[in-house]
Amino acid sequence: MAEQNFDVLVIGAGPGGYVCAIRAAQLGMKTACVEKLPTLGGTCLNVGCIPSKALLQSSEMFHLAQHGLARHGVVVALPALDLAAMHGHKTQVVKANTAGVEFLFKKHKIAWLKGAARIIGPGRVTVTGANGAAETVSAKHIVIATGSESAPLANVAVDEKHILTSTGGLALAKVPKTMAVIGAGYIGLELGTVWRRLGAQVTVIEYLDRILPGMDAEMASEMHKLLGKQGMRFKLGTKVTSAATGGGNGVTLKLAPVAGGAEESFAADVVLVAVGRRAHTEGLGLDEAGVALDDRGRVKTDAHFATNVAGIHAIGDVIAGPMLAHKAEDEGMALAELLAGQKPHVNYGAIPGVVYTWPEAATVGKSEEELKAAGIAYKVGKFPFTANGRARAMAMTDGFVKILADAKTDRVLGCHIIGPEAGNLIHEMVLAIEFGASAEDIARTCHAHPTLNEAVREAALAVDKRPIHI
Repeated sequence: MAEQNFDVLVIGAGPGGYVCAIRAAQLGMKTACVEKLPTLGGTCLNVGCIPSKALLQSSEMFHLAQHGLARHGVVVALPALDLAAMHGHKTQVVKANTAGVEFLFKKHKIAWLKGAARIIGPGRVTVTGANGAAETVSAKHIVIATGSESAPLANVAVDEKHILTSTGGLALAKVPKTMAVIGAGYIGLELGTVWRRLGAQVTVIEYLDRILPGMDAEMASEMHKLLGKQGMRFKLGTKVTSAATGGGNGVTLKLAPVAGGAEESFAADVVLVAVGRRAHTEGLGLDEAGVALDDRGRVKTDAHFATNVAGIHAIGDVIAGPMLAHKAEDEGMALAELLAGQKPHVNYGAIPGVVYTWPEAATVGKSEEELKAAGIAYKVGKFPFTANGRARAMAMTDGFVKILADAKTDRVLGCHIIGPEAGNLIHEMVLAIEFGASAEDIARTCHAHPTLNEAVREAALAVDKRPIHI
């Protein structure tokens, strides 16, 4: 059979890869995408963003039925948990999303090459199927979009039964009595929240002396307080030195203070390892192809996503930058347009981050710590949800909006929201940063009443020390 030839060959069908493939096909390029999983969508759609948000939504509804409906005058019997049905909903959500991507591939005539890809030379890739059969294809442009995988932790061996990555953490068949979460980042707090709502006693163990590393410190402190009120426990400034399973007692961890001190044992039914993610490059033949990696094992690229090898490009989690699905999507679209001769641009200063606990935490732009470190003079405007009429009506008044603006120009430099629907509210400020808006621009823009978005406007007014409702 003659070797297939494409204009663009994308390796990996996650958010970065499938979006790149679709955009390339829209622009008239003959496109293929290699994916070894039985479904499209990568980690995000199959075992990451989508199923975790389904469980977060379902567990929030369960918690609301237990603790939040009565104050609205809705009195129900104590709800019972049907975990199998909850997982069933999650599965259907995943199927709908992955099937949607497959439909889009057919719509845009993108060839789905099922198997594992290996670069064997300039413009040439072998694709090995699950049955071991291999074919060689060629392409003018090869795009590495293989994403990331859970980072391992020394002396803590994952078995996905008692010691879990996020994949196992999404599939527990019963609610554990106790759960230890190693790592207080986005993934650890979100999955810890799911199982805490469903009845587990959750303890988060974090190496640093704070949760949510990299997020604005005031935001992280507020989230720590609110999650603590929900029953989540924390051991900060603590390292895990070993883990042992067996004896029917779940997992026994050995913990030690980072600052030094006596070691202690900590037992839990299950342990979730959520210490971050690492670029997935294994088996791609990058060494043989001469593709350079950085000191963290990520593919090195220039500003146009090109590697040091002509015709080979990379996007998403496998390159530097935040490991976020929407960042990968933007890069995928931009790269396809670059290959078509256009001049797109990804503004890395306007990429939001969201923690999907409840309340949610969302951020875009610079934190106060980053501005201080850079010596940039700034103004702060804050507004609490306790003073927002819609939040009061929802009985969801935890949190605040904080806007950081340049002290001289008033240009918005960052925004940090913790509160109801923060992940939706942040996008007004993402757009503001994208277009170089000032806090005054936000303050002068009419916001419907009563809405949660009014808290954003009030925070913008507070930058100039003239909020109306506090």
